[in-house]
Amino acid sequence: MLTVEKRSRQVVGKVAAQAAARELLPSGLWFHDDIRNNFYYASYLHAAASDPEIKVRFDREQAKRTAEAVFGRVLELQDRREGSGTYGHWPLNLGDDPSAAEPHPLPVELMGSLMLYFFERCGGSLPQELRAGFETALQAVYDGRFYDRPLREYGHHEAKYTAAKLLFGSFYGDDELLEDGRRSLKALLERVRSRGMHEYGSQPWFWHWVQAFACARLLLDDEDITADLNAMLDFLWTERSLHHIGGAWAGPHARGLAADAPKDGNVAFDYLQYGDFKLPPQLVRAEYAGFLYYEAPEHARRAAMDRLVPVEVKKKILKPREDGSDRELHSYTYLTDAYAAGGMWERSEEFDNEQHRWDITLPLSYELGGSVNQAYFIHPGQGYGEGDLRHESPYAKILPDRSAVLALYPVPEGEDPTIVGVLPKGEWIKEERALFGRAAGVYLAVYLRGDYEAEEADDRVNVRGTGAANAVVIEAASEEEAESLDVEDLEGFAELMQGRAPVFAPDGRGVSYRSLHSRRLELSSDENGETSAKIDGREAEFGDYAK
Repeated sequence: MLTVEKRSRQVVGKVAAQAAARELLPSGLWFHDDIRNNFYYASYLHAAASDPEIKVRFDREQAKRTAEAVFGRVLELQDRREGSGTYGHWPLNLGDDPSAAEPHPLPVELMGSLMLYFFERCGGSLPQELRAGFETALQAVYDGRFYDRPLREYGHHEAKYTAAKLLFGSFYGDDELLEDGRRSLKALLERVRSRGMHEYGSQPWFWHWVQAFACARLLLDDEDITADLNAMLDFLWTERSLHHIGGAWAGPHARGLAADAPKDGNVAFDYLQYGDFKLPPQLVRAEYAGFLYYEAPEHARRAAMDRLVPVEVKKKILKPREDGSDRELHSYTYLTDAYAAGGMWERSEEFDNEQHRWDITLPLSYELGGSVNQAYFIHPGQGYGEGDLRHESPYAKILPDRSAVLALYPVPEGEDPTIVGVLPKGEWIKEERALFGRAAGVYLAVYLRGDYEAEEADDRVNVRGTGAANAVVIEAASEEEAESLDVEDLEGFAELMQGRAPVFAPDGRGVSYRSLHSRRLELSSDENGETSAKIDGREAEFGDYAK
């Protein structure tokens, strides 16, 4: 395995190559959809051009000039209007005319701290005019005081505010601000230790936590603060390691972007930490991963990369309600070295209706080629678009148990009951109301209550399940598990699993199935929406779920 230094240079070099190959727009920027991407690309291009140990195929001096020009253009777009309520902010989406784009509260939250990091690490090598531009911009960030907010939701926004208080308080010698940041950090740390993270499995938000506090950890030297920063980062990476499987993020998610499902594409942070899979040809949402490395606790890294002994990860998540009370959610994930399976027992309304409820996950460390690495179904809900399987309706009922997931879709009359699913590329045998496949060394059995259509695409198999009150059962088995059942190939697996088909209730409101672990699984939902989930005849209970 490569050292972390070499992995870091790989990430920096790869993103820099992407930047060098991208043409600048007439505005002098690469992107108009998100100003932050311009800052990230410029940082990587400048870093790669300045590091002789990174092999590049572009002219280093020209690359530096390009990066510096983009930095300058980004800095010019900061709001510096005296008395403005968004003083020190940047616009987010730049539109056709970046100079006319309205300031937005999001970019400065993280980009402000990362700009400070870049200035501290690389400012001495910048031309004097650009260095002065950074100094002016950072002063405006500090004076704008976007971070001057109390802790309320204890989420990714407050994490970034807290890191900014520490960073800018230290940089400008503001002892009062630094102390405010110290108090906020201690309160956040106590909160996540006692209650867990309600932003469960959300890559875009989770990585903002990691970047904000890693940035502060790398720049500050106060012993008390760095001890708490170490504790926070240890907590975050221990949480991440619980659901890591060969570069993929197994288990349910509060939200996800197109880079997260149905294939784990946001992998730069994991690559630096674990290094147990190959980098893809293109990196997406690498943000500042190549610059902000913090080594996770050894026990967490070791456990994440050694799944020879299957583990069940059960988490109780306290989801705050608007009235101040909590709703308990229960996350279940079963992880082996070949696959993971699981989901969130309860439906939850999440940001942009992006709760990713359940799936079977294959590790990216296996040879998947360009294929997706997740298998799951949804009933489309608010925000759904063709090919975008991140937005589902509230009607699913699920029972995850070890290598199997049972799902019911009791869609009310008058609504389209069609469910849509995605399966990884591989060998597939299509039977009536069932598919049996093998992908990346894992066998998959997929049973549907209704008829279905399956269509091969470049990177996946798309499935549409028709008929009212549909239901799905999926189970995975590694090659070793299949061999223990005297299965030698896909045909043998299909023959075995055809004889183990689940029993669906005539009205579609129930299903029973005996899994390959010889556990009798039963899931049903009555007309009032009340759900019963049984394992070997006993109601599933959450008493042993930890925070």
